[in-house]
Amino acid sequence: MEALHTAYVDINAPLVERCRLHDRQAQAELYRRYSKAMFNAALRITGDYAEAEDVLQESFLSAFRELPSYKAESSFGAWLKRIVVNKSINCLRQRRLPLVPLAEQHDTHADAAPSPADPDEATEQHYRADVLRRCIQELPDGYRVVLTLYLLEGYDHLEIAGILGISESTSKSQYSRARQRLRELAGQRGLS
Repeated sequence: MEALHTAYVDINAPLVERCRLHDRQAQAELYRRYSKAMFNAALRITGDYAEAEDVLQESFLSAFRELPSYKAESSFGAWLKRIVVNKSINCLRQRRLPLVPLAEQHDTHADAAPSPADPDEATEQHYRADVLRRCIQELPDGYRVVLTLYLLEGYDHLEIAGILGISESTSKSQYSRARQRLRELAGQRGLS
């Protein structure tokens, strides 16, 4: 039996085409669909609410301006996310905040918390997730950016190295140290 191959179709293709024609309603709809997720990605990388808002606005302006270069080889959302990530990284570079030096080490071990066994523990899990998000925001920029790009945004270390202009081994080291520091911060807040 011959395998069926279906082509990927972006459900936003009609909206994107209308945006190419400068249709303001289509632009507003794409913004509505993607703004929350793109803001959250920018916030995770920049660690600053106001900067994340700026990155979001600049990213959408760039996306709408650069639509002629969008070839639909990936979804519009994936293409937009690359713009957001790059603008977030550029925002950090403009702050001139370096990656944490490799010599800096943290030695703390904490185990991951088990998932809740009953609905009463769901509130506790939500609280723990919120505390963990705050701990991530407290990480030094270099740690937070590598951790976010790898763990939350799905980039591999080679891609992160290219984005940040560092070596792949530096990306791996930063990620390892970020995890160690995150365990340390979580332990200080009773999440061990």
